Amino acid sequence: QLQASGGGLVQAGGSLRLSCAVSGSTFRAYDMGWFRQAPGKEREFVAILPWRGDRIRYRDSVVGRFRVSRNSAKDTVWLQMNSLKPEDTAIYYCAAKTDSSPVEEITNYFYWGQGTQVTVSS
Repeated sequence: QLQASGGGLVQAGGSLRLSCAVSGSTFRAYDMGWFRQAPGKEREFVAILPWRGDRIRYRDSVVGRFRVSRNSAKDTVWLQMNSLKPEDTAIYYCAAKTDSSPVEEITNYFYWGQGTQVTVSS
């Protein structure tokens, strides 16, 4: 089970930290992705944190502003979002995959959290 939290309303330039709590025996080893979906747009990837922690990926538009990390128990994944912009407004989802399929493909993520709303005002 994935439980996302931490969204809210923030002014442009502000920060938020999203959390995704991971529970259940299914998630012994998993790749984690953060995705977002703005109204009228397709869901897009924001950040990918592979299980081994290597080759972390970020969407070009968030590079240098967002950072994904995981705790040592590997049951919580965070997305630190700084210097937020109005275009970051979306529902943010955490998602996980437990197989070896490519991490870049959104359709490979089988497990999804419920989403948390992030709204950035100008």
